[in-house]
Parts: sequence; C-alpha cells; structure tokens
Amino acid sequence: MTRAGFTALDDELKLLKSVERPAVIRAIAEAREHGDLSENAEYHAAREKQSFIEGRIKELEALVSLAEVIDPTKLSGAVKFGATVTVVDEDSDEEKTYQIVGEAEADIERGLLNIRSPLARALIGKDEGDSVEVKTPGGQKSYEILSIRYI
Repeated sequence: MTRAGFTALDDELKLLKSVERPAVIRAIAEAREHGDLSENAEYHAAREKQSFIEGRIKELEALVSLAEVIDPTKLSGAVKFGATVTVVDEDSDEEKTYQIVGEAEADIERGLLNIRSPLARALIGKDEGDSVEVKTPGGQKSYEILSIRYI
C-alpha cells in the first residue's frame, strides 16, 4: 500500500480507538440507566454501533499490521504498483488519471485504482504510448497510456 493509504487507515484506527469506542461505551452506560433493556432502543442501537466499531478496529489492525508500505517516488519505468497513469479512451478521446493502489485504499471516485481491477491488471508492465484492451461490464475498451509518473 502507499504511504498515504497506510496513514489514512492508521488515522481511522486511532480515531476509532480513542474517540468512537469510548463514546459508544458511554452511550451504552447511559442507555442501561434507563431501565428495561429488552425494550430499550437506545441500548440496542448503541450495542449495534459498538459491534460495528469493534469489527472495524479488528479489520484495520489486521490491514495495518500486514501492510507493506511502498514509496512510489523511488520507482520508475513501466507501469507498476504506485504509478500515476494518464490514459485516453481510444473511442471517446476522454482522458483519465489513476494511481494504482492496494485494495484497502482504492477509491475510483478519487482516481485510486485497485491493483486487482481489470484496468490496473491490463496496465501493469506497459509503457507510455502502449495500448491496452480491457474487458469491462460495458464491453471491450481500448486505452492508450499517455503518461506514467511516480509521485
């Protein structure tokens, strides 16, 4: 994963442990004071939120502990993990820029492309000027690689 992706996950983990977990524990304690737990919606909602938070903490701890952080600025050459790639759709001439990142940090809306996606797999190992064919849900797409940067 990239340094930015690792930092974002680590920050979320710290927030959950230091802010969210204590807040939900307080909410459960307050709800218990209201009496009968079987009909206490606040209590059940707080317990459900606690379950979600604890699950997410476990998930983040596993991701952070197993993460291999890669610094893209030390890389160069053909497309590989961490590359920021600008491609043009050969049919529509629409340009898009993506950074190839790990699964945990992928967010297509922000241009962070999962390394396991069909487009990323097609781009890996290619150079500027190369064309790639990608099978998408909407049919076959052709892209030309305009630039590869490691930032």
